Amino acid sequence: MSDITPKPDPNAFARAWDSDIAWSFRHSPLAIFAALTSLIIIFAAIFAPWLAPHDPFNPASLNLMDGFTPPMEPNQFTGNVYWLGTDNQGRDVFSTILYGARISLFVGFMAVLFAMVLGITLGLIAGYRGGWVDSVLMRVADVQLTFPSILLALLIFGVARGFIPPAYREAMAIWVLIVAIGLSDWVQYARVVRGATMVEKSKEYVQAARVIGAHPVKILIRHILPNVMGPVLVIATIGLALAIIAEATLSFLGVGVPPTQPSLGTLIRIGQGFLFSGEWWILLFPAITLLALALSVNLLGDWLRDALNPRLR
Repeated sequence: MSDITPKPDPNAFARAWDSDIAWSFRHSPLAIFAALTSLIIIFAAIFAPWLAPHDPFNPASLNLMDGFTPPMEPNQFTGNVYWLGTDNQGRDVFSTILYGARISLFVGFMAVLFAMVLGITLGLIAGYRGGWVDSVLMRVADVQLTFPSILLALLIFGVARGFIPPAYREAMAIWVLIVAIGLSDWVQYARVVRGATMVEKSKEYVQAARVIGAHPVKILIRHILPNVMGPVLVIATIGLALAIIAEATLSFLGVGVPPTQPSLGTLIRIGQGFLFSGEWWILLFPAITLLALALSVNLLGDWLRDALNPRLR
C-alpha cells in the first residue's frame, strides 16, 4: 500500500520569502527597524525574570538606602551602581521596566484579542444576516462611537469593579482592565468585518456553498472569515499600540493595574511625582520604553496596511 501522507513542500519557505509581503518588508528599512525594536522589547519583557538584575517587587530584596540613586552613579550610602538608577523605594528602574512591560504587553495583547473575537463575531453576524440584526448591532456601535474610548473604558472598569467583592478586586484588576479596553475597541473590528462580509456573501463561492446546503456557521468560518482577515490584521496591529497606551493612561490615572503589579503606566505615574524634585530618571526611562513600544507597533501597522493594499503595489 502506497504512502499517501502529504509531505512538506520544500519550496514553501522559498515561496514565502519571495511573496509580495516579504519583499515589501525586506525593502522597508523603517519596517525592519520597527520589527526589531518591538521584538527586543517583547523578548526582554517575556524573559524579565532571567534578564532583570533584581526582582523589584520582592520586598525582601529592597534596600531603602538605595533610593533615588542616579543612573550609573554609586549610591552614597551603599556604593551600589544601577544602570538606570533607582526609585524612591530603592527599586532598580531597569528591572521595573522589564517587569512593567510584561504587564503592559499582556494587557494589550489580551485586550486586542478580546476585541477582535467580539468584533469579528458581531461583524460577521451583522453582515451575513442583515435586516433588524444588522440595524440593532450597528446602532449600538454608532452610539458607542460617540463616547471617547478612554472614558468608556473608565466607565466599564468602574462598573465591573463594583460587582466584584472587595477581597478579589486586586486579583481581578488586570482581567477587568482587559475587558474594559476590549469592550471599548470592538466597534472598529465589527464595522470593517460587516462591510467586507456584505461584499463577500454576494460572491459565487458563497452562493455555491448555500446551494449545496452548507450551514451558515460553516460558510462564515470556512469561506468568508479567511477573506476578511486582511484588514482586521492591520487594525489589530495598530490597535495593539492603542491598547497599550490605553492601559498606560488608565494606570497613570490610578484605576489600572494594582500597585503590586505595576505596568509602564504605573511607573510613569510614580516618576511624575518626583520629576520636579530632580529625580528625572524615574519618569524618563519608562516613558521612553512606552514611546518606543507604541511607536514601533504603529509603524508596523502602517507598513502592513500598505503591504496589503493592492493599489500600492
